[in-house]
Amino acid sequence: MEKSLNEILNGRKAALYIRVSTDAQYEEGYSVDAQKQKLEQYCNLKDVTDYEFYIDGGWSGSNIDRPEIKRMIAEIKDGKVGAVIVYKLDRLSRSQKDTISLLEEVFNPNDCSFISLNENFDTTTSFGKAVVGILSVFAQLERENIRERTRMGMHERVKSGCWMGGGRVPFGYDYDANKDILVPNEHAEDVRQIFDLYLQGYSTTQLAKMFDVAGDRHITNILDRVTYLGKINFNGEIIDGRHEPIIDEQTWNAVREERRKRSTKGMVTSSYLLTGFVYCGKCGARMRYQKWGKDGLKIYCCSQQHSRPEFVVDPDCDNLKLDACDVEDAVIKDLFNYTRQNKRIDRSLNVKASALQTLKQKYDVVSGRIKRLYNLYAAGGDDILLETINENKNELAEISRQIENEKKLSAVVNDLNEKNKTIATIEDSWNSMSIKDKRKAIGICIERIEITDTKISIKYAF
Repeated sequence: MEKSLNEILNGRKAALYIRVSTDAQYEEGYSVDAQKQKLEQYCNLKDVTDYEFYIDGGWSGSNIDRPEIKRMIAEIKDGKVGAVIVYKLDRLSRSQKDTISLLEEVFNPNDCSFISLNENFDTTTSFGKAVVGILSVFAQLERENIRERTRMGMHERVKSGCWMGGGRVPFGYDYDANKDILVPNEHAEDVRQIFDLYLQGYSTTQLAKMFDVAGDRHITNILDRVTYLGKINFNGEIIDGRHEPIIDEQTWNAVREERRKRSTKGMVTSSYLLTGFVYCGKCGARMRYQKWGKDGLKIYCCSQQHSRPEFVVDPDCDNLKLDACDVEDAVIKDLFNYTRQNKRIDRSLNVKASALQTLKQKYDVVSGRIKRLYNLYAAGGDDILLETINENKNELAEISRQIENEKKLSAVVNDLNEKNKTIATIEDSWNSMSIKDKRKAIGICIERIEITDTKISIKYAF
């Protein structure tokens, strides 16, 4: 048995929606008063007394960007409206897409019925609900068709080297809609610096603090975007773009290798000092620790571990197995000797970083001067004063730009000083470090260790 409209409303009100877009509609019987009358008659017939009019006068039905329909939608979502009633379906919208969207995304999820008097369209009945279901199926089919046509058209665009469109333009580029290509902007140099500094050893977290980006994940996206190489990634397919590359191929490949190395290092959570840093000098595979006897520990090539074929580079590798303690002692001794000869706190960088304080003081002086000039201008209105004010404002803008650059430099200096401090103090503080701190210090100082039989070669990061 069908419920009455009052039962469906269940304490909520009915929204009587009215729209009139042109004066001509008054002559067609669609005037506000005419619609009001018919809607009130329907409510009286159904014994509905709690209702409210929502009237958009002079608004087109081509979209739902209308003040009263927005208010009505908000109240539906707040649970205040239990049914929407219109005189004619096109009063709600002339767009089938918008109508279906309202039904699927606003009315149905919020248990709000919809009734159109002229078409006898009533979702309070089983038949009305079935009609909505049928409309939704056809609407979904049309959306899929549109999506497929759009995808095919987009693929053809990208195959010709054009950018996919204006949305989600990569950092460092602007979108030229007339030429359908990306154009490097003022942040292109920032992108180059991000790539260069990453290769110098800076982390994504450190770089995020140095540049105007949305966190370290944004830095990661920048480093992994093939767009900067002049290419376009479309659904996993790499296509040559018509836009100007910001990064050269050599830098791109170097960053790829660095990303791979850091990813592998980041996965290493070991209590062994050199895990993740040691490579076989014969076949290039990683070397690992292995317990030997009761208390012994060896370092050997992973190519010799046939139970883990994914790590094997050369199954015939005959590199020697070395005592882990002997290898660690040799590496630590060489590290101390190397850092002793390369203690290099950069005094010039520290001096340059102090310019930030000078610029801030200069900013305050110019800012105060502008305030005084404005007071004088307010008192006298002299046009020469206004010209002077504009000159000082331009100077202030330039100082602001220099301050931002100095802040970035300060971040670089702080990171360099931290690295330099590690290099300068590693020998003295080594015995008091935890294994975690020792591994971190080695990661700052050493890029790679290669072992060829009894020969140990160390590539330092500075």
